[in-house]
Amino acid sequence: MTEPPRATFPARDAAAGPADLTLTPIGEPTRLRADAARNRRRLLEVAAELAAEYGVANVTMEAVATAAEVGKGTVFRRFGDRAGLMLSLLDHIEQQLQAAFLTGPPPLGPDAPAAERLRAFGPAVLRHEHAHRDLYIAARKEQTRRFNPSYQLRLTHLTLLLRAVGAPGDVDLVAHTLLGYLDTTLADHLLTAQRLPMERLDACWHDLVDRLGAPA
Repeated sequence: MTEPPRATFPARDAAAGPADLTLTPIGEPTRLRADAARNRRRLLEVAAELAAEYGVANVTMEAVATAAEVGKGTVFRRFGDRAGLMLSLLDHIEQQLQAAFLTGPPPLGPDAPAAERLRAFGPAVLRHEHAHRDLYIAARKEQTRRFNPSYQLRLTHLTLLLRAVGAPGDVDLVAHTLLGYLDTTLADHLLTAQRLPMERLDACWHDLVDRLGAPA
């Protein structure tokens, strides 16, 4: 899976001082104006770049404001605090993966047969989460992570694919089992501490879905 594109912004005169993006204050309706939505995406793209280059621990409200050339108050108005920024950043990163398996090209997207999509799903998740490992590992420390909307969407996606290929048994629990194999901390341990190649994890995923997803 290809890495998400890096954000590029037009040059501006530093002497002009911090830009004011005039974002919608916290507590306004979720549906943002087009310009506010663009500004929010811009801040999240900057935060994602900082996380990739310096690590999640170094992504602060002030660092995002400086990199985006806006006032720190702009970032606080948009996200509330650093916890809100991190949750929004995780959602922003997760949406890139979701777009790939919900509407993207084959073999991951909907134009491929269900069996091919099952085989492609695991490697896509492994590579995506490994590319953003700090953010996902931090999120996994929260007990509620397993029951959040992102996990539920992945679970529903796998359950539908298992049913589409005619997998036997309790496909709802099989889907949980498959997602357990893709756990971020497990994959990170295997890839970094055990130094297993990504291709070996891919092969094991393919073996799992071929066995668990084989038609009755």
